[in-house]
Amino acid sequence: MSYYLCVDCGGSKTAAAIADSAGNILGRGQGGPSNFAYLGLPNFIQAVTDTVNAALKSFLPPPEDQESHLPAKAPLFASAWLGVSGVDSNAAIARLIPPLTALLGVTPIVANDTHLLAAPLRMHDDVTAAIGCVSGTGGIVVSFKQGQGDGAHLEELGRVGGWGWILGDEGGGFHVGREAVRQILWDADRASVYPPEERQTDSTLKRRVLEHFGIEDPFELLTVVHWPDPVSGMEPDAAMESPAYTRVVREKRLSSLAPLVFAAAFDDGDALALRVLGITTRMLVDQMCVLLRPETDEPGAVHPPRAVKASESILCFGGSLVGVEAYRKLVLEELQRRGHVMKRVTFIDEAAVVGAKALAAVGRTAGMR
Repeated sequence: MSYYLCVDCGGSKTAAAIADSAGNILGRGQGGPSNFAYLGLPNFIQAVTDTVNAALKSFLPPPEDQESHLPAKAPLFASAWLGVSGVDSNAAIARLIPPLTALLGVTPIVANDTHLLAAPLRMHDDVTAAIGCVSGTGGIVVSFKQGQGDGAHLEELGRVGGWGWILGDEGGGFHVGREAVRQILWDADRASVYPPEERQTDSTLKRRVLEHFGIEDPFELLTVVHWPDPVSGMEPDAAMESPAYTRVVREKRLSSLAPLVFAAAFDDGDALALRVLGITTRMLVDQMCVLLRPETDEPGAVHPPRAVKASESILCFGGSLVGVEAYRKLVLEELQRRGHVMKRVTFIDEAAVVGAKALAAVGRTAGMR
């Protein structure tokens, strides 16, 4: 039997799902991070190998002549689809396809991980386009229409963001954490022109963040944020004597604050936290609006030819932050405020599962021709 494999390669984890020709999920596997831009080729291939092997092992007995199923000695997969974070160019895809083909025994479809989110486009006849919105460790929005020919190919129409934590990732965990620190410091700056007894900067978000880093003064956040990344090989005793945040890379120091912002906003109703999420939401929607066009055409108005109408599109959310319904609601409310009401909205909890089922569906359709 030939199987249909989909692998979701993200910045926090790798997930693989394997389906049979009927679309039944037979096996799943999970592994560590596999952002290609961060790991490089050897570590990326190893992460995919470990995760796909785990998925195969979950439903197949081990082969008699080798320890694991991969590299494949006999054909295992009818087709394979990998959505890879950190793959943003044809050159990057070209680097990945040869080693992945050797590993899997079939030439895979390789694209950015947002392509997996748009798989539901194939499942609904009342939409002509999809917008994949990733808001997890990082952030990116991409629009698609159905491509031509066999395979689960989707034609990319436009993309905004996905520049990584240093340059962007609007709406993602790093952005939320960075904006929380910025707004705490902004409030402290504004309060500096008042006598100490008249300064009103208290908030549950501020208390949560200072406690998280073990500090008392908001301006100590500047040290926390700018402290260099930990150096490998540091003596254990010396490392343990330093503050905990010095043992965490700078990106994670900020992205780790996202759950604190969500708790302060949605559990406490904290005004500062809600302000932070208002800013990150607006910036995420700014990116979506690049891909969207107005519902009605004004006389003489010219719109980008690859922009799509919300009323004809499905919005496919993916990632841990938009996995929180209250945050998705903020995004949808901001879109509506700007005149964009999506035809359909879905949250993809397991992109690899959806992708494997879509591959199997394409295989069945091709078999009927």
